Amino acid sequence: MTLIKSISGIRGTIGGPSGENLTPLDIVKFTAAYATFIKESSRSARPRIVVGRDARISGDMVHRIITGTLLGMGCDVTDIDMATTPTTEIAVVKEDAQGGIIITASHNPKQWNALKLLNSHGEFLNAEEGERILSLADEEDFSFSPVEELGKITREQYLQEHIHGILSLELVDAEAIRAANFRVAIDCVNSVGGIAIPELLYALGVKEIFKLHCAPHGNFSHDPEPLPQHLTELASLTRDSRATVGFAVDPDVDRLAIYTEDGEPFGEEYTLVAVADYILQHTPGNTVSNLSSSRALRDVTRQHGGEYHAAAVGEVNVVTKMKEVDAVIGSEGNGGVIYPASHHGRDALVGIALFLTYLARTGKSPSELKKSYPAYFMSKQKVELTPGMDTDAVLQTMKERFADQEVTDIDGVKIDFLDKWVHLRKSNTEPIIRVYSEARSEHEAEEIGKQIINMIKELA
Repeated sequence: MTLIKSISGIRGTIGGPSGENLTPLDIVKFTAAYATFIKESSRSARPRIVVGRDARISGDMVHRIITGTLLGMGCDVTDIDMATTPTTEIAVVKEDAQGGIIITASHNPKQWNALKLLNSHGEFLNAEEGERILSLADEEDFSFSPVEELGKITREQYLQEHIHGILSLELVDAEAIRAANFRVAIDCVNSVGGIAIPELLYALGVKEIFKLHCAPHGNFSHDPEPLPQHLTELASLTRDSRATVGFAVDPDVDRLAIYTEDGEPFGEEYTLVAVADYILQHTPGNTVSNLSSSRALRDVTRQHGGEYHAAAVGEVNVVTKMKEVDAVIGSEGNGGVIYPASHHGRDALVGIALFLTYLARTGKSPSELKKSYPAYFMSKQKVELTPGMDTDAVLQTMKERFADQEVTDIDGVKIDFLDKWVHLRKSNTEPIIRVYSEARSEHEAEEIGKQIINMIKELA
């Protein structure tokens, strides 16, 4: 069982001893520390915090503890209950709140849950802010409010406002989508996407929707990470129903995977490539993704006269870089789309609306669109961390071994060869070293990744 404290929030498995898992005691401690931090940073004695959650089995339990703790800390709470991560981010801004907590472990299996912590802009906290919260939690340096100063709770729904905002975007064309008579297959992995995605598609004027796993009960029907090996049902449904396109999301709806009309994966990295291609045609500018993202985005950006920039892994790092270079589109990877015209956060709903608009305006099928982009193949592998493994020493050794290549070390170690690359980094969300590789063929990408993994195992 595991408890992980990182830039991605407080994440752990449910049950077991406190301090080693995400237990009620740990939830209270980290929530109280976050409330203390928000009071400090906002200089508000009575801040407002938005709380939303995905449909995980543990979600209701965690949600009750968090809201109760916030009230006990003298914070007012806007409770939006089951909501996507991007919906919660938007709600923070709309409520003029001082912060927000999203209860979700994103793509992790059902035994996991997490607290994702937001600032007043509805964006994730940076590393320094996260460290302050961890320090407060470790020291239990917080004070609960007397009865006269307890917070109050209000309950709101923000999905329709989120959808309305998407339909209002200049580059989203619901009329074109309606006229195209699209048939769309979806897999929402038994979480909040099962509520949000159909509502969005109906609002966009999609003619027919074929649904998989849309009941939001949290007992995921398959591994919730939207990878091809977990989406075989969607592939078959898209092909057999003669759908125009298939969409899959993760439990909190920030990642988006696309399937072509013939049931083939569009490629998670190419979600952003296609959306960026469309955006850059109308609003030329710069793009940003993390170090583990495909070179295809760089190629497409340059084709449109923009500059591509790489950031360290982690949404806050990508968003920071996007603001720095005034990017018009970006992504933290894994099929996520960050479109600043909407908000600075990964948003599968925005990605769906923009992708369908692009299909409608061009008249192209997803497979035709995919063929128009540079062909790269990515492999995602991992090495399980063993007790006593010095990951920093391993990464330093790998850096030294490949000193004759272009090496970037702002986030783990990325080795750029002439026709391929490998990126090694310790995960923020699991006890593993991630090994991402990309080449011009699937075999090459797999092989270079395996070679690196064997080197790591020799060092362990």
